[in-house]
Amino acid sequence: MTSLHAASYNVTSYRVIYGDTDKMGVVYYANYLRWFERGRSEFLRQLGVPYGEIEARGIHFPVVEANCHYTKPARYEDLVSIETRLDFVSRATLAFSYRILRQGEEAPLATGSTKHACIDVAGKVLRIPTELARTLKQAIARGTAN
Repeated sequence: MTSLHAASYNVTSYRVIYGDTDKMGVVYYANYLRWFERGRSEFLRQLGVPYGEIEARGIHFPVVEANCHYTKPARYEDLVSIETRLDFVSRATLAFSYRILRQGEEAPLATGSTKHACIDVAGKVLRIPTELARTLKQAIARGTAN
């Protein structure tokens, strides 16, 4: 699992579909957490360690903590950017932060974070494998150098 071009963050675009919205015509609040997941998946893919490959090794990263601060609503047909940054990696946890922006605007619609535990298929907490931890920490180091 060697990184070909580790980066400190990832930006993924998404067009809001009608099914993302509620009766008031704005994006239902829980969908922002789905967008966080989309951002995480693309971040890991960009590092050269897609989540499917990690799972194939019997490693999982369930969310153990999540938060989201909503500033402005996204609406049907908006094109949003999901900015994802890896904030820290410890022996058995990692954490990401996110910004959701309407493309063309600077003020975020929402910001948030997630914390993840590293577990095996039986649900037992385990140390993040050395090679994977190295790749993740290199991505963080690139972010602090920017």
